[in-house]
Amino acid sequence: MDLSTIIGLVLGFALIVWGIGIGQLGNFWDPKSLALTVGGTVAAVIASFPFGHLKKMGSHFKILVAGGKYNYGALIEQMVEMAQLARQNGLLSLEEKANEIDDPFFKEGLMLVVDATEEEELRARLQNELDAMAERHDAGVAIYEKASGYAPAFGMIGTLVGLVNMLKNMNVDEGGASSLGADMSVALVTTFYGCIFANLIFAPIAKKLRIRNDEEIQYRMIMMEGIISIQAGDNPKLLREKLLSNLDQKTQAKLRDGGEGGGDDGGGKKKKEKKSKK
Repeated sequence: MDLSTIIGLVLGFALIVWGIGIGQLGNFWDPKSLALTVGGTVAAVIASFPFGHLKKMGSHFKILVAGGKYNYGALIEQMVEMAQLARQNGLLSLEEKANEIDDPFFKEGLMLVVDATEEEELRARLQNELDAMAERHDAGVAIYEKASGYAPAFGMIGTLVGLVNMLKNMNVDEGGASSLGADMSVALVTTFYGCIFANLIFAPIAKKLRIRNDEEIQYRMIMMEGIISIQAGDNPKLLREKLLSNLDQKTQAKLRDGGEGGGDDGGGKKKKEKKSKK
């Protein structure tokens, strides 16, 4: 589990509260300002995207905290095992292995190999799958990127509302001055809310989703190259080195030394076993 997003949000709000001062927090609470900023942002997002995209937002928060999802070491070893099997028993022997795989992308690629699909068509089919996946992810990220732009804009709208009310009330002879503070508060606090929601919530979420997309793209690119190499009959040892070259140097060295992972959940199993023995 990756708790960096939650830690960042909690730390950010804690520092803001500390900077304001516990005794002064009441000065920054204004329901009208919150309604203008948050309500306006939510309304603009709803108006910008179809409900088919918006209903997926619940799954986005699960993605944010999903750490160590991709075990590169296990994938590469699985590819090497399949390459050895294909060289010994032929490509048709992969059909049984394909039926045991849950990942639709991996399974489809192996079945295309079993069906003797040409390499060019195989690569094109798998690349189309990756492109479609990236487009779906982009649609999700766009929600938060748009929200990070709408929030400051509605903060400025709230500022204009407060300034207009303040200027209007300045012409009132009786009681006008008493509302100047409240009107000015709305004018300034809305901008405050807009900046917080844009830069502490929406923009970080969009960035983290981009990172998760890049992780999955890399994982599936390795998978695609492995499938194509198996079809081409590459030597299993050369296949391992080819796939390892897609990873950073530290991960490569770890996997060559017998590590199991590559993701946050990989490589830790052996260490835990050693500790338990002690």
